[in-house]
Amino acid sequence: MDLLEYQAKTLFRQMSIPVLPSQRIDQAQDLKGLTIPYPVVLKSQVRAGGRGKAGGIRFVENTIDAVAAAQMIFNLPIRGECPQVLLAEAKYDADRELYLAVTLDPGSRRPVLLGSQQGGVNVEATLSKIQQVIVDQDFSPFYARRLMLKMGLEGDLILSVSTIVEKMYRLFVEKDLDLVEINPLGISPTGEVMALDGKVIANSGALGRHEDLILLLKAQQTYHAVSLPKIADELFHPQLNLVELEGNMGILCNGAGLTMATLDLVMQSSGKPANFLNLGGADHYEITEDFRQRLYRGIDLVTQSKQVKVVIANLWVQPTIRFPILVEIAGYLKRKARTTNLPQFVFRLAGIDLESCREQFADLPVNLFDRLDLAVVAAINLAK
Repeated sequence: MDLLEYQAKTLFRQMSIPVLPSQRIDQAQDLKGLTIPYPVVLKSQVRAGGRGKAGGIRFVENTIDAVAAAQMIFNLPIRGECPQVLLAEAKYDADRELYLAVTLDPGSRRPVLLGSQQGGVNVEATLSKIQQVIVDQDFSPFYARRLMLKMGLEGDLILSVSTIVEKMYRLFVEKDLDLVEINPLGISPTGEVMALDGKVIANSGALGRHEDLILLLKAQQTYHAVSLPKIADELFHPQLNLVELEGNMGILCNGAGLTMATLDLVMQSSGKPANFLNLGGADHYEITEDFRQRLYRGIDLVTQSKQVKVVIANLWVQPTIRFPILVEIAGYLKRKARTTNLPQFVFRLAGIDLESCREQFADLPVNLFDRLDLAVVAAINLAK
């Protein structure tokens, strides 16, 4: 389950990960009692990514501007979600922005540390530059410092940033999380580090062991889907960013960490990616029309090059929508096959019942797997 940014930062504070002074805003008028000195940044608290590009993040200099901006953000749908909470946060001037994350490596089934010197809103365009270190034994500071060296950090930053990674890892393990991400980690001109944004995904199967996470999630308001007119959808819909390479395998995933891990496993297994594309990682719980269209468009983009012989799609969603997702994909591929010669497809969804799903793909060049390592091997063999 996805936590909102202000909830993730609550956990960060518990781990002494530095975050800026902030205040939860439930309605625009709350800003008249703001305790943080101006200038401040107002952030829409939604699960979807791309808030900045969609207009969900605004810098303000005074109360009048803050109230007006908050009213606009509260009524601004981002991928069909309107926020019921905003976060008012002190402004921070970062000299550099890094990307850091801790998640599970699906191949080794071990925790993996991720990092890049190219953080911020365009991190997805530089996925191939994200470094990783798999924690294959008991954790020690050695793993975090090894990541720092692979990222190319120098001097005092090695210690300060590796300390942040150590705390992220401790949070990841202690709370049984699926993901802890800081993007960006701001670096000030004086070398101070600050978690400017945070994403935490809690493992729903482990919530029974963590009452504090349950209380955080209970405080999360229910989001209401908003139907956008076509022109509004064009304004607020983030562009899918296809990264083109020189191989013969397309890679399609939903989430930056998942995309990077899949790309890395393909390359480690001597596969040759022709491209990779991240659909975005917000649609884990339901099949929205927005996700449906991004999925269709993503399939079109990764298959548009004639050099693509096989597409490996690694998707992570809640169990309740795994089978419906495959039905959607099968229907779209059948329609596409009427006018186009399809390449081979390898779909991986963890936890699927392979036998019950295969009939959906009768007469289609599709292979199904619930393990990523097997899916990658099959895709590479098909690409030869």
